[in-house]
Parts: sequence; C-alpha cells; structure tokens
Amino acid sequence: MKLNIVQNAKRNMIWGLAERIIVTFLPFVVRTLFINILGSEILGLNGLFTSIFNILNIAELGFSNAVIYNMYKPIAENDTDKVCALMKFYKTIYRVIGLTVWGIGLLLIPFLPKLINGSVPEGYNLYVLYLINLFNTGIGYFLFAYKTCLLYVHQRNDIKSRLSVLMNILTSLLQISILLTIKNYYIYVCVIPVITIISNIINATIVTKMYPQYKCRGSLSKDDLKGIKKNVLGLLVGKVCMVSRNSFDNIFLSAFLGLTTVAMYNNYYYIMSSIIAILALVHSAINAGVGNRVALNSVEQNHKDFQTVTFLYMWISGWCTVCMLCLYQPFMQLWVGEKLMFPFMIVVQLCCYFYSLTMGDMRSIYSNSSGLFWQGRFYVIVEAILNIVLNYFLGKRFGVRGIIAATNLTILFVNFIWGSLILYKYYFVNMDVKRYFLSHTLYACVTAVISVITYSTTCLINLDGFGGLITKGIICLVIPNVCYYFAYRKNQFFSDSLKLVKRIIAR
Repeated sequence: MKLNIVQNAKRNMIWGLAERIIVTFLPFVVRTLFINILGSEILGLNGLFTSIFNILNIAELGFSNAVIYNMYKPIAENDTDKVCALMKFYKTIYRVIGLTVWGIGLLLIPFLPKLINGSVPEGYNLYVLYLINLFNTGIGYFLFAYKTCLLYVHQRNDIKSRLSVLMNILTSLLQISILLTIKNYYIYVCVIPVITIISNIINATIVTKMYPQYKCRGSLSKDDLKGIKKNVLGLLVGKVCMVSRNSFDNIFLSAFLGLTTVAMYNNYYYIMSSIIAILALVHSAINAGVGNRVALNSVEQNHKDFQTVTFLYMWISGWCTVCMLCLYQPFMQLWVGEKLMFPFMIVVQLCCYFYSLTMGDMRSIYSNSSGLFWQGRFYVIVEAILNIVLNYFLGKRFGVRGIIAATNLTILFVNFIWGSLILYKYYFVNMDVKRYFLSHTLYACVTAVISVITYSTTCLINLDGFGGLITKGIICLVIPNVCYYFAYRKNQFFSDSLKLVKRIIAR
C-alpha cells in the first residue's frame, strides 16, 4: 500500500498544531478557575494523582511504538494476515497492561496517606478520588485503544488529533460548567473517565469503518515476538527517565512539603512544559529530514548539519530561557497571586532546568535517527535511578530547591554528557566531542550574560499588572535577539543556520 505522504503530512501538521493550541489554552483556563474555586490543595492532590498514574503507565511506554514499527512493512506489502496477527497480539498485551495498572494501583492504596505531608482537604475522601482516577487510567486499555496504531501506520494522525480537539473542548466546557455551578471535585473528576470511554468508542468506530479488513486474528512467529521484545526494551528504557523527572518530583514534594507546594510547582511547570511543547514544532521541522540525511549523507556532512541545527536551536532555547527568567514572576503574579509564588531563586533554577533539558534535544534526534536506542539503554536507567535518589536526599534537606537541583544534576551530567558521548562513540566516530562540549559551554555562557542584561533592563520598568508584563515582553523580544546577533554574527554556523531556516520555511 502506497501512502500519500505529502497530503497526509499537511493534514497531520495542521491538525497537530490545532490540537497543541487547544490542549495548551483550554486546560490553562480550567486550571485558573480550579485554583480560584476549589483551591490550591485540591489542585495539588490532582497533580499527585497524575504523577502516580504516569508512573504506572510506564508499563505501556515503548510497547505501542514497537508494535507500530513492526506494522510498517506488512502494511506496505499488503500483508493483511500479519497486520491482523499484530492487532490480536496488541489487544492481548493491552489488556494485560490494563490489569497490571489496576492491580499495582490497588496495592498502593495503603501507602497513599504517607505520600501527603499533612491532611487531605476537608470534605474529600482520598481513597474514593484515587479509585476514580485509577479506573480512568486502566479503562482505556480495555476499550479498543489498540486500534489507534492503524491511524499512525497509515499516517492518519490527523484523525486522532481531530478527535482529541473535540474531546478536549468537550471536557473543558464540562469542567468549566461544573466549577462555575456545582463546584464539586467529585463530579469534576468523574467527567474524565466518561470522556475517555466516549473517545475510545468513537475512535474505534472510525478506525473500523476506515480499515474493515483488519481484525484481531492469527498469531505471530517466534522471530516476530523476539523482535518486538527487543524493540520494547530499547524504547522502554528511553521513556523511563522522562516519566521519572516530573512525576517523582511531585511525589517527593507532596511527601515532604504538602499538596499546596505540589500545586505551586505544577503551576510553574505547566508554563515551562507549554514552552517545551512549542519547541516541539521546531523538532518536527528539523526531524523531518534528519533520518533521510543520516541514511544518505556522509557522517562528516551530517556532523556539520548537527552542529548547525544545534547552534540554531540553542539560540531559540536561550531566548526562551531569557523570557522565562524575566516574565515568569510578573505572569504568575497576575495569574495566581503572590501567595502561590516561589522565590526568584527557584525561578532561576527552573530556567536552568529548562535550558539543560533542551541542550540534549538535537543530540536526541540524531541519536534516534542513528538507531542508538540499545546503546543508550544504560545511561537513561542511571539517570532515572539517580534522579529518584537525589530527589529523596536533596528534597528532604532543601525542599523545592533540592528537588529541582536533583533534576538539573541528572539531566546535565547523565543525560546530556553521557548521552552525547554515546552519539560520538557510535555514530560521529572520528569527530571531536570536546569541541561539541566547548560549543555548548559557549552557548550557555552567552545566554547567562544576555539573561543578566535583559533581566536588569526589565527591572527598570516600574509598571505593574498587564501593562508591565507586555512592556517587559517587548524588551525580551528585542534585547536578547540583538545581543545574540552581535555575539554570533561571526560564528561559523550563523550563515549556515540562516540557510537552514530558509529551507524549512520553503518546505
């Protein structure tokens, strides 16, 4: 089967962008009402549950991607029997995962009070709320979730994005109505599993109508099962550290400092994750051609391209870091008020968190395109374990500052440095990794200096409120980019990055 790649890519891009806007904006509105109506403690409890179930869902991470990968070839060759066998296998494993999530989730019930420093907000039963969220986490595995893989392999992500947009709008409208009228958290929470059930049924109906030839039947060979197992393990370890970062942060914050602190931390993290989601559009623009270039071009040429996209990306990332440093507190003051704001030094730590996290983004794209999943299995496991250990000791000693410091240390020294060494050891074999590290040191130093200059300038603005935020925003738009231009205009990758931007826009 030959897919219309260009048409599908356009649809996926348009609806993917629409989904990202809706998923970012509407939850922000809901979160704002939630804080003002139900309070920060309930919001913190909601964040704690989300973190727990993100960890339980590790069982699924990697498996769906491995099955999807194994479907590409049989669908291209019109091997319907093989696809049907994969579907049956996928369905069976998903039910096992669902039962596992529910089983482990039930075993955690006796330990819930120990994960909260203080008491549950008055009028709410911790166990009832937990069971509602647990039901929502597991029910999707039993209601045709396995059929979604057919949309991905046929490059029809736009169908899922359209449904996601519709369901997010419906969910947000229902939750906003509940917050404004009934003001009951139990009913607010019950909306989520109801929407999950409706969404899965609609999705399954659409997929069955589009691809009626694929039914759950047949069985896979031992070689097929062996290949899936290896891919699952390779992909799983790469996902574990991603889940361990914010999820364990919330759990330790709740255990050491209480639900209000979790809510405050998640408010700040929500802003940062929204910026990361926007940067994901840059990933997509660059990622589209990296795999093809890795397959066709020489290692030397790909290394030059790698340095160019890294230079461009760190300019963008650095600018976002400066904006966060200067605008975080004015925005949070307008949004949640001073009572739910952290000290400025924690904002500095969060900016370092964001910047250190983005330092490895381009390296990750080239590592994945080079197929280095298995070679990188150890460093991501070490990162996850070290993050948990440091979260415990530093979080217990220094609170929020210790939790963020633990994440920063593991990202920088394990994810970035070790991950980069693996890329240069197995793909950029004859290239100098020291120059790569020196380049990043230069980018970080330049960003630090520009941050100080821009922040000092915004401090001269005595205007408060929305007007002050807009004024400081204009300063953050102009000063950092002018400074970056003068700092980098003679850099060898500056002209190459301009050419790259023009190619991306043209495409």
